Amino acid sequence: MLKSFFILCSGADKTLIEGCSEGEQTKFVGIGATVFFTAVMAFIASAYALFTVFDDIIPAVLFGIVWSLLIFNLDRFIVSTIRKRDHFSSEFLQATTRIILAIIIAIVISKPLEIKIFEKEINTVLLKEKNAMALNNKKEVANYFKTDLDKNKAEIASLKSEIAKKEKEVNTLYETYITEAEGTKGTMKLGKGPVFKEKIAKHDLAKRELDTLQKNNLVKIAEKEKNSKTLQTDLDKKVTETQPIIDQFDGLMARINALNKLPWLPSFFIMLLFLAIETSPIIAKLLSPKGEYDYKLEDLETALKATIEQNKHQRNLLVKTNAIMHDKVYDAVSEDKKLYDLQRKNATDLLELQSNAFVEKQKQTL
Repeated sequence: MLKSFFILCSGADKTLIEGCSEGEQTKFVGIGATVFFTAVMAFIASAYALFTVFDDIIPAVLFGIVWSLLIFNLDRFIVSTIRKRDHFSSEFLQATTRIILAIIIAIVISKPLEIKIFEKEINTVLLKEKNAMALNNKKEVANYFKTDLDKNKAEIASLKSEIAKKEKEVNTLYETYITEAEGTKGTMKLGKGPVFKEKIAKHDLAKRELDTLQKNNLVKIAEKEKNSKTLQTDLDKKVTETQPIIDQFDGLMARINALNKLPWLPSFFIMLLFLAIETSPIIAKLLSPKGEYDYKLEDLETALKATIEQNKHQRNLLVKTNAIMHDKVYDAVSEDKKLYDLQRKNATDLLELQSNAFVEKQKQTL
């Protein structure tokens, strides 16, 4: 049963192959087995590739079955349509397009399996890329809020600077009236004279202005700091919201790009392995000598071709002969006197009717 299944996979004619030797049948069993296991590898590769996309096993398996059947049908078609010729060059020319198709199929099949084989290395590359993306994302978000944050910081600094400036002025006036009272500066007279009273009045006025300025600016500073905290909260929220997008940077295209950043030699050898598997049935057919099955198939095809050409030639002769016979019959009929008189009478009657009809039409016009 397994033998019959693999022969079916090879695309060989069941009736012809059953009449061939055991060795010839074994050759086609090997070709069919290669076609079948290539389809199995296609199923595994496509199912894994779709699983990385949808993260769901059901659509991955369903698509894997469809894809493997497609690859199986293509491989079976490629193998079954290659015919053994008398010259290797003509065989190779016939198989060239099929080999190109086999190469494409091998690359498509091997890529998802390469991703699975080098999964750990790819995860390392993806981790580095995610970290870089996270840092860049934070920088971009920070740059987005930077203008408002810097403006708030500058306004807070300006308000604090006004308070500090006024405090310095009040402290200076305080030192002035103290030294005046001590007699160490100013009028250099000890005691609280008119100059002392004038200077302490200036200090008290500046102190009241400082209190008012502090009261107003502290309210503004508190508001500005609250806005800064809100902006910082929005910044952190934006970073948090965009982080899951970066964390999900793990799709098929990302893994393929990560694979391309790894050393190419191991991946190349895996692709060569699948290329060898995919092209092995074709290569086997090209390198194997003409076998019993090939001769029988050629006999059937040439016999059918000869029959078709013979039938076509006979139909052409039949058409040509019928044309000659009809020409002779009409030549003989044209010389018959009785038929000539009948044709002449009918023509005369027809002309008479036409003439009468024309006269009647002319009368109606007048």
